[in-house]
Amino acid sequence: MAQSRAARTRELLILAAAAEIDRNGYRGATIAGICKAAGVSMGALTFHFANKAELAQAVGEQGARTTRGLAAGLRVERPPVLWAVGAVARGLARLLEDDVVVRSAARLARERPEAVGQWSSSWSPVVCHLLEQADEAGELRPGTVPQTVTDLVEYLLTGVEAHPWAPSGPMGAQGVVSRLDQVWPLIERAVASEKA
Repeated sequence: MAQSRAARTRELLILAAAAEIDRNGYRGATIAGICKAAGVSMGALTFHFANKAELAQAVGEQGARTTRGLAAGLRVERPPVLWAVGAVARGLARLLEDDVVVRSAARLARERPEAVGQWSSSWSPVVCHLLEQADEAGELRPGTVPQTVTDLVEYLLTGVEAHPWAPSGPMGAQGVVSRLDQVWPLIERAVASEKA
């Protein structure tokens, strides 16, 4: 019973920290604000995490785990393989839109890469592997380098993560996944071979 309560408290702290980081960034996130949002005492926080940096690390790790799970779980169900790259990109954009822990992990990677590591490392190997498969299948335009397209997907998703998507924001009520659905065909046309 005590172990499950401790696990729940830890999860509440990670969620509260993610929400605080999402709103205010790492520097603006406060331990007091995190404790208040989680409904726990400072003692409960320090039982689980020595400091804000350790808590941020846990947010980054949980967000990366969720992201790796999504990227690894997407399988090529139909040709072309290039279609699967778009499916991964849309899935990642949806995570960024819907999952505060993933969004905060991506923000932490941007703000504190030396401490948290790169969020993209949790999904870019899958995308690069798919692009290498697409290249071997002749789906990529001659001269297209899979790593370069992987970099393009990373830039695109960094823009998604950094761009506000609230209905009152510049993205409007349309949302980032809908916007990505509009942009992705342009990328596919640019990199796909004639036969793809």
